Amino acid sequence: MKIALISDTHFSFEEDVNKYLREVDEIWHAGDIGDLETADKYCVLKPLRAVYGNIDGHEIRTEYPEYIFFNADGINVLMTHIGGYPGRYTPQARSLIEEYKPDLFITGHSHILKIMPDKKYNLLHMNPGSCGTKGYHSIRTLILFDIEASNIENVRVVELAR
Repeated sequence: MKIALISDTHFSFEEDVNKYLREVDEIWHAGDIGDLETADKYCVLKPLRAVYGNIDGHEIRTEYPEYIFFNADGINVLMTHIGGYPGRYTPQARSLIEEYKPDLFITGHSHILKIMPDKKYNLLHMNPGSCGTKGYHSIRTLILFDIEASNIENVRVVELAR
């Protein structure tokens, strides 16, 4: 299973990002989508799993949850928009991690790309940064990876000009 992990698109649907999205089986969006029109554009490309973010309004929040927990080819995935990172999780994220015990914990919000192991909770943390055109980040980023027989493989970062 080939995955594109994106976040913080803030109403953006950019061709330089979409060329990578067309190559995967699923798109996972870690929040701050913008609006349903933007979400629908991603859904046309590939199946979309998404959570809402702090900038997302009522329409997005009725369509997408605050967090999701699911299994992808043997990997238990927990995704939420605001969650922090290993050693600095929000109280809610820490509670969700302790409850669900994910193999992969995904957040967005910071616009800062991070891929780091968490030895305390025995998980991999990913934040794809931001691939949107709004915000303070100078480089737009996304993460591509494969899930094969309960393994996360071939993780690569895509950097795009602002």
